[in-house]
Amino acid sequence: MTRKPLVLVTADVDRRGVEFGDPSLSLSWAYGLALEQAGALPMALPPVAEESSVVELVARCDGVLLTGGYDINPRLYRSRVPSALQKTLKLTPDGGRRDWAELLVLREVFRQRKPLLAICRGHQLLNVALGGTLVLDLPTQRPGALRHYQSRRKNDVAHDVQLTPGSLLHTITGTQVLGVNSTHHQAVDRVAGLLQVTATSSDGVIEGLELAGTYRHALPFLLSVQFHPERLQDRYPGHRAIFTAFVQACAANGNRML
Repeated sequence: MTRKPLVLVTADVDRRGVEFGDPSLSLSWAYGLALEQAGALPMALPPVAEESSVVELVARCDGVLLTGGYDINPRLYRSRVPSALQKTLKLTPDGGRRDWAELLVLREVFRQRKPLLAICRGHQLLNVALGGTLVLDLPTQRPGALRHYQSRRKNDVAHDVQLTPGSLLHTITGTQVLGVNSTHHQAVDRVAGLLQVTATSSDGVIEGLELAGTYRHALPFLLSVQFHPERLQDRYPGHRAIFTAFVQACAANGNRML
């Protein structure tokens, strides 16, 4: 029997769960379903406190999926936040624990050379972890931008993005124009030096990142997107292809480690 690749999936944190009143993990079923349908075994990242636990969790998995969720603490990429922008922030209610854990996960992904798929918040965290910055609030800072926060249409195409010819995302999806959903109010601003932009919306918002030039071989697979392909992959082949390609890379990585 062929061994299915194990994918470590990060989760968000809610102040209280449904069953009990203490902080709880929050993770849409859509991520796990998309991974399972592509042939992987998804495993949610628990709220670990030890660095050594993160190291071992990444070591045991065949790939990592960084998911969406609350905003990243801006202290990680800027020294000051004006009060008008401070009011727009929706930080994870865990005192920065998720930020800390996922930065460690990313460090280990690069150190252990694991395939990585980063979605929405994960897309933004990757850029921050590698030295980039974020637009704190698109409606405030870029009032002429498209309406990127359309939560009521989270399962539907909201706008198109243009893909860079020859990029990994273009190769995977087989198209230069991809219809995407849109549920974010923040976005990548200054792009980290290791990354290159491979997808943008018509207003210039960065919708996709990949490893740049000479860094392309730093990981066996890296794709970062601002949209949510897990919510579209059941109806749109291009979005399904993203998970297929990622899981194939995870399977190849797992076989290499055997």
